Amino acid sequence: MSDRNKRRRCAYGMVALFVAVAVAFGTSAAAQSSPSSKAGSIVIRPTVTILLDPNEPAPIQQATQDIVSDFEKVLGSKPKIVARQQDAGPVTIMIGEQSQLPEAMRPSELTAPESFSISVHKADWNAKTPTTVVLLAGADMRGTIYAIYQFSQEYLGVDPMYYWTDHEPARRTHIELPGSLNESFPAPVFKYRGFFLNDEDLLTGWAPGEKKDKTGISLAVWNKVYETILRLKGNMVVPGTWIFPDDPQIALAAKRGLIMNQHHAIPLGLNVARWPKDVPYNYTTHPEILERAWKDAVATYPAHQEILWSVGLRGLSDVSYDSMDPSVRGNDKALGALIGKAINDQMRIVRAAHPDAKFVTDLWQEGAKLVKQGDLTIPPEVTLVWADTGYGYMQDNGSVAAGQGAYYHVAMMNDRSNQLTEMVPVSRIDSELGRYIKAKATAYLLLNTSDIRPVSMTTKRVMDIAWEGLPANSDHTADDFYRQWATEEFGAKAAPAIAKVYEAYFQAPAHFGTPPHEYGDQLYHTESRRMMLTYMIDSPLYSIPSQAPKWEQPRIVGAPDRASEKEWLNSTTAKEIQQCGDAQPRWDAVWKQAVAAEPLVAPSRLPFYRAEVLAMIAINRESNRTLFLISKSIQDAERGDSAKAHQEAEEALAALDNIHRAESDAEYGKWKNWYHGDWLTGVPRTREIVETFAKFLEDPSTPLPQPLLWNGWEGYYHIMHYEGDRSVDVK
Repeated sequence: MSDRNKRRRCAYGMVALFVAVAVAFGTSAAAQSSPSSKAGSIVIRPTVTILLDPNEPAPIQQATQDIVSDFEKVLGSKPKIVARQQDAGPVTIMIGEQSQLPEAMRPSELTAPESFSISVHKADWNAKTPTTVVLLAGADMRGTIYAIYQFSQEYLGVDPMYYWTDHEPARRTHIELPGSLNESFPAPVFKYRGFFLNDEDLLTGWAPGEKKDKTGISLAVWNKVYETILRLKGNMVVPGTWIFPDDPQIALAAKRGLIMNQHHAIPLGLNVARWPKDVPYNYTTHPEILERAWKDAVATYPAHQEILWSVGLRGLSDVSYDSMDPSVRGNDKALGALIGKAINDQMRIVRAAHPDAKFVTDLWQEGAKLVKQGDLTIPPEVTLVWADTGYGYMQDNGSVAAGQGAYYHVAMMNDRSNQLTEMVPVSRIDSELGRYIKAKATAYLLLNTSDIRPVSMTTKRVMDIAWEGLPANSDHTADDFYRQWATEEFGAKAAPAIAKVYEAYFQAPAHFGTPPHEYGDQLYHTESRRMMLTYMIDSPLYSIPSQAPKWEQPRIVGAPDRASEKEWLNSTTAKEIQQCGDAQPRWDAVWKQAVAAEPLVAPSRLPFYRAEVLAMIAINRESNRTLFLISKSIQDAERGDSAKAHQEAEEALAALDNIHRAESDAEYGKWKNWYHGDWLTGVPRTREIVETFAKFLEDPSTPLPQPLLWNGWEGYYHIMHYEGDRSVDVK
């Protein structure tokens, strides 16, 4: 593996291993500290000072406050921050951008943006006692921030995802560094790297913004999200799905030093999900309306916000633009030409206000098809970004080229993928992103994390690759990563068994399509609800638009007539009895493995194990069982065996109760009510319908549920509720 990979893994891995062994044997890590220092080592005690020029940018100041907090967790007290060299203590941590450092200390190797170094120097700032300086230096602002967090991770043992994993560093009496310490970290592999918090229902339900926040998620939690991105050495963020350019989390991102980006459905930050009623959204007939709206969006961003501008053209509700414009419907050449015109017009609008602007375009769904067909030409100064399918498979079909980038999901809300649990295997992540690195398509990597916590492991893997690439050693496999993650998070004793649990977990789901796409936690519930409603109500069923302006009307779901809908029901029940029936023994085996591994987990890490592993398996295992049982129940009811059908419905209720118990165990500490916001997968909504379905099987005169599939609407009602009746400014 590369020197950089080796440095990071050895340093943090040894800290994690040391802590895990100490905890596993019931001994405090502090008690395991060596009573004497190694010859030539630098000893950092609670009396250490931090030297920081008060003129350093605010994001560096904030990162410094974070490491002060880290020191307090490890050494028991906060270091003193000083602004003058003469106030520095005998051992001082000095933080600064390369250009602001004393000339004799400037690291000469920091020539690339965002590179940084950690080194030890001697200084004669105090006439009586020489000062030992631990220098955390960056080529620029973000490089300096990364130096701060790298020191914390490597030498204090702070998990960069501690907020989501609840992994606190071990208490120690002192920290030792090699006296010859001189580490340098080159520029990242991917130029732009960061999170897209998308379909953020769990975060919204768990930590809703207060009235003073004027945002869907509290600003305190947004601050922790941004800290996590920076600790993982990311540099950009798309802070929510349907937001306005003046939402307060955008200004907060600037204060943390992150670049603002927009996703594919809101080019230039135009929140089309709040498009005003009775105003045409048509770039063919009324281009001036969209251009005014784009100009207003650009002008609304904070003046000093660093922005990577997303350009493109899609319809309302995150659909293809041709659904809005009959003149290009069914005509790919005309659609591609119109999108190309919109991109050029958007670039002109942005450059009028920001002459040095940088641009990307995310080829989601029809965008990828149009480019591959040659019907859409992207200007050379726009970074072309390929998207995956939502299951970790990139859509370029091998046509990715140098200078391009990736939009990648580890969570995806599409009624079939994963919202509550991990689903994308690390081997797929490594293979697809490794292919992009090999092609030098490393200009951009946006990671869709949804609510982050349910996909903390794969989020960490993607961001590690974004910074340092893949290990040079081809023998370093996904299984090795599972063991490394398990060691760091659950202890060395448990790691081999838990690594095998992860391997089996990703092999357990039923699959569909080519290449194989996993059954995600949403599929079980979306399909179960539709099947039960179809059986009880027949058709039509209606869907209330969710990611859409409030004035859009409900839509009919499914087949156009009752006979076709019944055919769908019959074929689907048969398919799911086969698919879920085959998968259930695999899920049962994974659960058995995970329960057997639980006693091996370090005691302090048991709550996270129950949330990260046991709840994740239970949600999929019992959801798979629910879909199987509902399919069997409908099939048996159709055959006239109502007693057996009712029994199977009751068993499905028991399976859903098992999910509730597992989720409750995962809602410890600050995570109380974490699943309160489960509106998009909608496990509680499934249970409500199963209860009605079970009664209906006994008594067909039971009051029927409404013929609505509305979990998406419910989720986005809450996610966007803070916006009230606000709509896009098109004047």
